[in-house]
Amino acid sequence: MSEFLPVSKEDLSQRGLNYLDFICVTGDAYVDHPSFGIAIISRVLEAAGFKVGIIAQPETKNTDAFKELGRPRYGFFVTSGNIDSMVAHYTAAKKPRSEDLYSPGGKAHKRPDRAVIVYSKLIKKEFPDCPVIIGGLEASLRRFAHYDYWIDAVKSSVLYESGADLLIYGMGENQTVAVANRLAAHENITEIKDIRGTCFLTGSLDGLKDYVFCSSLEDTIGDKIAYAKACRIQYEHQDAITGKTIVQKHKKTFLVQLPPMMPLTREELDRVYAMPFTRTFHPMYKQQGGVPAIEEVEFSITHTRGCFGACNFCSISFHQGRMITSRSAQSVIEEAKSLTMQPNFKGYIHDVGGPTANFRQPSCTKQLKLGLCKGKKCLAPTACQKLEVSHSEYLDILRRIRVLPNVKKVFVRSGLRYDYILKDKDETFFKELVKHHISGQLKVAPEHCSSAVLDKMGKPHIEAYITFMKRFYELTKSAGKEQYLVPYLMSSHPGSTLKDAVDLALFLKRNNIRPEQVQDFYPTPGTISTCMFYTGLDPFTMKPVYVPKTAEEKAMQRALLQYYNPQNREIVEMALIKAGRRNLIGLNKECLIHPSVRTVQASLKKDIFKTANARKGIIKVEKPASFKTNGLKNQGKG
Repeated sequence: MSEFLPVSKEDLSQRGLNYLDFICVTGDAYVDHPSFGIAIISRVLEAAGFKVGIIAQPETKNTDAFKELGRPRYGFFVTSGNIDSMVAHYTAAKKPRSEDLYSPGGKAHKRPDRAVIVYSKLIKKEFPDCPVIIGGLEASLRRFAHYDYWIDAVKSSVLYESGADLLIYGMGENQTVAVANRLAAHENITEIKDIRGTCFLTGSLDGLKDYVFCSSLEDTIGDKIAYAKACRIQYEHQDAITGKTIVQKHKKTFLVQLPPMMPLTREELDRVYAMPFTRTFHPMYKQQGGVPAIEEVEFSITHTRGCFGACNFCSISFHQGRMITSRSAQSVIEEAKSLTMQPNFKGYIHDVGGPTANFRQPSCTKQLKLGLCKGKKCLAPTACQKLEVSHSEYLDILRRIRVLPNVKKVFVRSGLRYDYILKDKDETFFKELVKHHISGQLKVAPEHCSSAVLDKMGKPHIEAYITFMKRFYELTKSAGKEQYLVPYLMSSHPGSTLKDAVDLALFLKRNNIRPEQVQDFYPTPGTISTCMFYTGLDPFTMKPVYVPKTAEEKAMQRALLQYYNPQNREIVEMALIKAGRRNLIGLNKECLIHPSVRTVQASLKKDIFKTANARKGIIKVEKPASFKTNGLKNQGKG
């Protein structure tokens, strides 16, 4: 039976350990499941022969928590957890969140803001000569000078600010083992400057070859054009095959990013997921109610990495990369079998997915030698003619899992690219998805209906969604099921004007779509959309982009997507008036909202005044306007 890695002095004593080689520090609670990055990294180190311990959500009032397991022989690996600590703490409106699914009992604020910086500084304070290597999503997306939404300013690289010795970006298994082996061979951390997928600081560029500069920290702080150009360079060299070393000056120091590490091969990925995870949270959290984040992934399977969809608002292409790596079918089946043997398995596998569930192969074979195309997307605004589409392997996996003993149902809950499904000439996957793998609702992400906005998002145009929607309901009907599409929508993305938001509201009304949730655009570090939000420029064209920034307009755009909600009536009315669309306030079926009582009363009073004056010969009207006020008694109170 698998056991957790040491988390306390008692654990070390029970296992007869006098020291650890490495200590992994995380801002999440300790969950030993492959959906948690630190679980994978710690198990990879263990598999490489190192003694590894975990410090999860340490107190930061002093350094005591970092001394719990003693000084490691070779170093600390530090991450904020599965998500950026600022995103974990604050909503898109910068309001504190009331819960954190990655903490015991869902309790919020168990990690500090900008956790990677705080943890690294405290470790360096206690163990100044001990190597500190930072990684995970927060470090990866903040590796260059970056716009920080929460202070509305450009911050320096997290490596520069944290005082850490090395930064691992992207999916870090191979980098981690390479760094660990070099440290174990008594190499000084300052000499490790040749491992792909890492960043380091240096005072000299002597000996560095084949590199490109991007705008310095000082330039990106003072010049938005320079920031946008830097963003483009960073994305253009994110490809593991064509990417070059990037240098960004930070005052008198150079930040050096070496080219990305090659994605794991299928065999390497299989080995990662075959490691002895306990697949649950550490028992020390049991009295606190466990860790809520495990509930969605406990009986889910990740079969793929990377995403060539490359939406501009998504961090995946900058972190995992656009090249697809997938596990073998047998590896996935073996994990499914192991899930069926878990004591609390109820017969349902919640997901067989990944960043995009239906991507299991590169978008084209050309990229295997030449890399992915710069400045182009495989699916947007329309699919590339060289796109190679197949669902056969994925479908085979789903078929094999759903006939396993004790499996009642296999669901697909990860994001699906519906435009990719439509490009498959064989409709078998689509039909079986509808018939076997939906739990009543299928979540997809059209995001908007405006072509101009979708272009800024890097998404396909709305016609693809309409085609998919019609065919989905046809297949659902023929399968004799009652199932629904749940579209993800985003308000206030760069490029979206108030007029665009009105058009989206009309699209929703015409298609009888009433979204329960709407995501207001969240400018998280490292994305192209965040660059647009900060600079007002598209970094690939350098053309201006309209950016809705005021709280008033953002609230209007968000409310328009839920125009039917009585609580939004007043702000929707304001939005329609501001957009010059008063014609959508009325009683006919094309209107978004009814006029308020006070509007009707004012109009009636105006008509009465006109009629009275006409009788006096002051003005001449042929016929007073007519208003129906039935049913308007309670309008406008929301």
